[in-house]
Amino acid sequence: MAPTHQIPVALSNRHCHLSRADIQTLFGPGHELRVQKPLSQPGQFAAEETVEVVGPKGSIPGVRVLGPARSESQVELSITDGFVLGAPLPVRVSGDVKGTPGGHLIGPRGAVRLDQGLIVAARHIHLEPAHAAATGLTDQQRVAVRVLGKRGLIFEGVVVRISDKFKTEMHLDTDEGNAAAVRPGDLVEVIADVCGLCPNDSCAIREDPTQPPSRPYCDFAQTGYRIV
Repeated sequence: MAPTHQIPVALSNRHCHLSRADIQTLFGPGHELRVQKPLSQPGQFAAEETVEVVGPKGSIPGVRVLGPARSESQVELSITDGFVLGAPLPVRVSGDVKGTPGGHLIGPRGAVRLDQGLIVAARHIHLEPAHAAATGLTDQQRVAVRVLGKRGLIFEGVVVRISDKFKTEMHLDTDEGNAAAVRPGDLVEVIADVCGLCPNDSCAIREDPTQPPSRPYCDFAQTGYRIV
């Protein structure tokens, strides 16, 4: 059986990242974001400022702004939030907003129309280089993560991101966290692939777990785990 590695999990509520120009429009000329509290990732913070996000069918007030300013504005929401807004939100790695839905942001001093930038952030792991070396994980690798407990499950397609600017932890949104009954700081297990959970190292399909429908999944995959 392949080794697993435990890392802490953090839950990410809906939030937005704003460009400097959009900060000025929403909160007034010369405005600088005010720090409400530092976040777990170095240099990142939750700002005192909030905006209302408006979609085709509804709006969500009180969406927290995170700092510092970015080169392009984006709003990270959950699938549930997309239903409220009436917008089909795609799952994207943060920063990849090309071709995504847009919307309006309303602040106390003005409003901004985003032509794109509303996304559901892909579940991901921030990994420090030393931890990456110790685990053998690589940047942009996709792994499985197992959550233990009464509502335990396995998240697939978790994107690994490595940087010396990161603190090691996995990020889930509130929909994902609630589904697994996860609390901030809980430890989860990182597995390179789902076959790594199986004790049968001589399995005939181990080298290609994405076999076509004509080849049934093994009994372990069918009965042992529900893959999310």
